[in-house]
Amino acid sequence: MIRISIVTITFNAARCLQRTLDSVARQTYPHIEHLIVDGQSKDDTVAIAHRYQQASRHAVTVLSEPDKGLYDAMNKGLRMATGDYIVYLNAGDMLYADDTIAVVARCAEAKGRPAVIYGDTAITDADGHFLRMRRHRPPEQLSWRSFKKGMLVCHQAFYARLDIARDIPYDLQYRHSADVDWCIRVMHEAERRKQKLANTRQVLANFEEGGDSKQNHRSSLLERYQVMSRHYGVVQTFLLHCWFVLRAVMGRGGTE
Repeated sequence: MIRISIVTITFNAARCLQRTLDSVARQTYPHIEHLIVDGQSKDDTVAIAHRYQQASRHAVTVLSEPDKGLYDAMNKGLRMATGDYIVYLNAGDMLYADDTIAVVARCAEAKGRPAVIYGDTAITDADGHFLRMRRHRPPEQLSWRSFKKGMLVCHQAFYARLDIARDIPYDLQYRHSADVDWCIRVMHEAERRKQKLANTRQVLANFEEGGDSKQNHRSSLLERYQVMSRHYGVVQTFLLHCWFVLRAVMGRGGTE
């Protein structure tokens, strides 16, 4: 059976962690490993995680220790994971439905265990209530070139096969956009190995509006520009961003 590793990164996340944990606890699919990697929180985050660990029917591991930031913690989760696929569902984010992981597992089996399984994402408010669908929608056929138009698949709806992902750590030179870079590199490696990417055509995640990229908007945009220049070339990235600016001026912008 397909085993899914869910990694949740936390730091002083007591306000929003419980709904994330509840969304995993409700999953009907039994073969789930949930790794909670905490940056030595000072609030009740770790206590909440341990209560969940004791009550959960899934395999739950809780690690709390100092780290060098979000992406260092994500690399820890990547090293700890033992499943066939890995996905990151951070504090405040939720799996969309009780059968979300079952949908992913069925897709993995039906498509011959592709390198990446992906889907759509809904945006929620700070209380977890639905606001709208994400502006960027996943393309029918995804490739590493797709992200030149923006991050068309949200990190929380991007399930990477662990045997590929494990050799591609998050690049710690980026503080806000290493997830974009990581997804591109995973897909690039999938193409090199001639492995498919599979679209579930389902909403897979709820993403809380106002995350790191919103709170550090300017720095995040600058980093994304660097990431895109690295993968798609300086000239093409410049021309694409001219179009992004024009679209924003015309009132069709948006970053999520």
